[in-house]
Amino acid sequence: MNAALPATETAASTFIEAASPHVMNTYGRLPIAMSHGQGCRVWDINGKSYLDALGGIAVNTLGHNHPKLVPALQDQIAKIIHSCNYYHVPNQEVLAKKLVELSGMTNVFFCSTGLEANEAALKLARKFGHDKGIERPEIVVYEKAFHGRSIATLSATGNPKIQVGFGPLVEGFIRVPVNDIESLKQATQGNPNVVAVFFEAIQGEGGVNPMHMDYLRAVRQLCDERDWLLMIDEVQCGMGRTGKWFAHQWAGIVPDVMPLAKGLGSGVPVGAVVAGPKAAHIFQPGNHGTTFGGNPLAMRAGVETIRIMEEEGLLENAANVGAHLAAELAKFLAPEMATKAVKEIRGMGLMLGIDLAKPCGALVQQCADNGLLISVTADTVIRMVPPLIMTTAEADEVVRILCPLIKQLLRDPA
Repeated sequence: MNAALPATETAASTFIEAASPHVMNTYGRLPIAMSHGQGCRVWDINGKSYLDALGGIAVNTLGHNHPKLVPALQDQIAKIIHSCNYYHVPNQEVLAKKLVELSGMTNVFFCSTGLEANEAALKLARKFGHDKGIERPEIVVYEKAFHGRSIATLSATGNPKIQVGFGPLVEGFIRVPVNDIESLKQATQGNPNVVAVFFEAIQGEGGVNPMHMDYLRAVRQLCDERDWLLMIDEVQCGMGRTGKWFAHQWAGIVPDVMPLAKGLGSGVPVGAVVAGPKAAHIFQPGNHGTTFGGNPLAMRAGVETIRIMEEEGLLENAANVGAHLAAELAKFLAPEMATKAVKEIRGMGLMLGIDLAKPCGALVQQCADNGLLISVTADTVIRMVPPLIMTTAEADEVVRILCPLIKQLLRDPA
């Protein structure tokens, strides 16, 4: 691939600084700017290569420069990029029909981001309550959850650090711990205002914390008994990442509302809210909308992403390569796991977290220096959400780079 680099980058005779002085300072960036990618690898503007185990934070489902996706998007750009929702967009129906088939649900609202999808889900829940005569609907949310950074989704999020400075937060949320059905029952006992339970099947930003299968089934039963909406945020853990189309499907349940985004367009911004029968007809014309959501380019990206995933067996690949990566990590980190310096390796498929007994944010830069892209969430959890095309050889490369750095970090004084 290096042979395809532009001459200015191949020569690398002059170091190019990665800086954005006129961009608002909202991210803790590494001093890296990406130029291009191929498969599971990316190159920066100075020609350095990285193995991408972050996938744009679970976005680049098909990796970079996929030979089937790129021509399809080029074809669409040459036809029409944007058409507003005053008119029908044919691929909206194509993509919606496919998502309905994959999920066993009823219909779909399209937007552009996970935040928008989660915001729409919260609006659905509130209107569901109002339609039943509940004046002040309440929604159950979870400790360590992350649903976005708008005021409403920030209020639903379970991270006090990112809420500071943005009060007053939106009311109407009841917070409970994960995987504790008795706590959920106690927190809602006798409360007639509860309308929905809202959670991630696997918490991403909160530290790669999976909901247990028996818990998912118990919450589904409770929602049925009490006429609540079961709303499962699959923005990060959905779209094949765990080896099934949606992570909750491992429990054999179907939610009433399911926000999606990230991997749905393999890099093109696409968000969606999939609704089951109980929620499918809550929104009517004028209740909700968006300018960019469901435009022709985004819809083509979603249609082609799913088509390619099916053609190339990427759900099976995610399950197999993810299991291989988890096993190899466990093998190489066995001594540290025995001493509890590595507390746990958790997740499913190609959504994995390594929970350390000490903060490990320094590993993000150290890994990048060694040609590997990862992230750290919840201060102590190394998160890997690579493209679903990752091979076992690339997974082994992740282990070769990452494990020695983890061992060194754990040896260093606190």
